[in-house]
Amino acid sequence: MLTSSVESRPARLRALMKAGTVALPGAFNAATALLAERAGFEALYISGAGIANGVAGVPDVGLLTMDEVAREAGYIADAVSLPCLCDADTGFGEPLNVYRTVQAFERAGIAGAHIEDQQSPKRCGHLSGKTLIAPDHMAEKVAAAAEARRDRDFLVVARTDARGVTGFDDAVARAHAYLKAGADAIFPEALGSREEFVEFARQVKAPLLANMTEFGRSPYLSVAEFSDLGYALVIFPMTAFRVAMKAVEQAYAALKAAGSQRGFLDRMQTRQELYDLVRYRDYEALDKRVGGYV
Repeated sequence: MLTSSVESRPARLRALMKAGTVALPGAFNAATALLAERAGFEALYISGAGIANGVAGVPDVGLLTMDEVAREAGYIADAVSLPCLCDADTGFGEPLNVYRTVQAFERAGIAGAHIEDQQSPKRCGHLSGKTLIAPDHMAEKVAAAAEARRDRDFLVVARTDARGVTGFDDAVARAHAYLKAGADAIFPEALGSREEFVEFARQVKAPLLANMTEFGRSPYLSVAEFSDLGYALVIFPMTAFRVAMKAVEQAYAALKAAGSQRGFLDRMQTRQELYDLVRYRDYEALDKRVGGYV
């Protein structure tokens, strides 16, 4: 039986979308989620690439299982009070698998998920070599996702990768088919210009998601620009991950060269800053109340 609550995270995400364009920075672990929340963001995005690259050290080609992604996403969702939209890749299988994925994500505290119309093994949306499943097959997956949710506010986003495979017009046609199947929003992946973002919004009258990944095929537009175009959601999937990886790469190089970290202490988060972020003192106080060991 479907339920809904104004206090639920899915309901909060929908309320944010009604109020204006929502910026969702990518959080690749619980600590980065805490930083995003502290920075003032109202919602988060959990990238499949971020989990695959950061947790397993493998490329984003569908290697992780649904259970692995749900577990990592659950850690992120549990660390913050913000609604989280999570990448569900191709739904981890056929419509029945999609059904189970949505319910697993709900149990993990996720507010919504997107599934894509690529054929497995999937590829990064901004790379070549992708193949698509038939639109009616994807529509079955979308319908399964919509039926599976226990909270009617859980956001089902259908992603189409057609722009880079079969062209812009097919992306539009697929979007309409997926909306008819029950999608709440559409994610047109790898649009190639501002004009294409404008035209897609003109032809597809539904909540739309824009992907502002770096070094890909789409131009860099701001949240304000997407607001003017009528887009509901703007994700920045790997922004924090790329910044963090470059910083760590440079730190390791400096440590290897100097044999000491003294030269870059000023670039580190301090011990106190980390303790504040993870609420160390709160846990210390809790332990004194319930256990008294810290």
